[in-house]
Amino acid sequence: MKPVIALVGRPNVGKSTLFNRLTKTRDAIVADYAGLTRDRHYGNGKQGKHEYIVIDTGGFEPDAESGIYKEMAKQTRQAVAEADVVVFVVDARAGVSAQDHDIAKYLRRLGKPCLLVANKAEGMTEGVQLGEFFELGLGQVMAVSAAHGQGMRTLVDAALDPLNLDEDGEEATEQDPGVIKLAVAGRPNVGKSTLINTWLGEERLVAFDMPGTTRDAISVPFERNGQRFELVDTAGLRRKGKVFEAIEKFSVVKTLQAIESASVVLLLIDATQGVTDQDAHIAGYILDSGRAVVIAVNKWDAVDEYQRELVKRSLETRMGFLKFATQHFISAQKRQGLGPLWDSIAQAHRSANCKMPTPVLTRLLLESVQFQTPKKTGMYRPKLRYAHQGGMNPPIIVVHGNSLEHVTETYKRYLEGRFRKEFNLVGTPLRIEMKSASNPFSDKD
Repeated sequence: MKPVIALVGRPNVGKSTLFNRLTKTRDAIVADYAGLTRDRHYGNGKQGKHEYIVIDTGGFEPDAESGIYKEMAKQTRQAVAEADVVVFVVDARAGVSAQDHDIAKYLRRLGKPCLLVANKAEGMTEGVQLGEFFELGLGQVMAVSAAHGQGMRTLVDAALDPLNLDEDGEEATEQDPGVIKLAVAGRPNVGKSTLINTWLGEERLVAFDMPGTTRDAISVPFERNGQRFELVDTAGLRRKGKVFEAIEKFSVVKTLQAIESASVVLLLIDATQGVTDQDAHIAGYILDSGRAVVIAVNKWDAVDEYQRELVKRSLETRMGFLKFATQHFISAQKRQGLGPLWDSIAQAHRSANCKMPTPVLTRLLLESVQFQTPKKTGMYRPKLRYAHQGGMNPPIIVVHGNSLEHVTETYKRYLEGRFRKEFNLVGTPLRIEMKSASNPFSDKD
């Protein structure tokens, strides 16, 4: 198994920057703000033949007794429990703080392999300016600069050295194509983190009764009935006018990136607030991205029959452009309606990656034209000759013929309905592209 390295420390010492450097990614949000990371964030790294897993954590306050800081501390303790070695990150420029002493005391009690790393040490003389960190009682201090990439190789070697790894023990690096990447998206405080925690059966993500608790796109591996998933909890998306904090603007970018890279998106809606304009905006972005989508209305147990009827009508009117998406009414907290949700997610994934043979597509196209010919525009009547598949996720059907630029949107929707019925495409957008044959005599006088 891959060794696990957990990064811990007080806020704003550069843990997320170090995480990105060790994983050679930009998966963790990095900005000059304290308290940006809140959940555990996992990433894969490799140095030489050795692969490892890195866990980024939020600012650690071991003695926090209430509020969001208590939840963040719980996440950090869980990360330390999962880790083979702990990297305690301190700020070389700010010096030792009382919070550093509290964290060091907690780590000394655990007795796990621990590496003391002074970040932001570019251009500093180690012996003089780093001497004060020895009072933390964790042994030798290693000076690095995550922002500039200084000392990274030495850091990884020192972290993996006490684990006595086998030189020949190397795991496959290619991602299994059988893994379904599922992004859970929606407005703030609709229950995205609660739903993932319910699926996992543990408090894997911070779920707190305050909008905007999740600020990064957090990825969690999960397996159900032999099918492997990668669950991605995203930050809630507000209207642009409501996004005041720069931190939240970073979160929006990470959420949109998570949607674009997902195989299937679960759009979560709050039944107590109904279907809002912002829900429709998020749904529109998912559609523009071409992702397969399943709609789930959460907190269904908290509304009465009248409110339920209003929500169903709002779904028909405001989400009419997602008629192909399956709708579910669930309660993440009470575990109601979650079983059928998985069936729809699997079906949406199959539909998004459906293979459509050219002979079947062409036969269906010609049958559709014979049943209903496209409308004549002026002196032109479009002639549809054959079709083939142009891509997957989302499925793209390319239709060839003459004068196809005159095919109306209504006729395209008619063709889409015929193709969807034939291949049982549920939960995925379907794009139809028209390609007209060039006129060989267009250049002739």
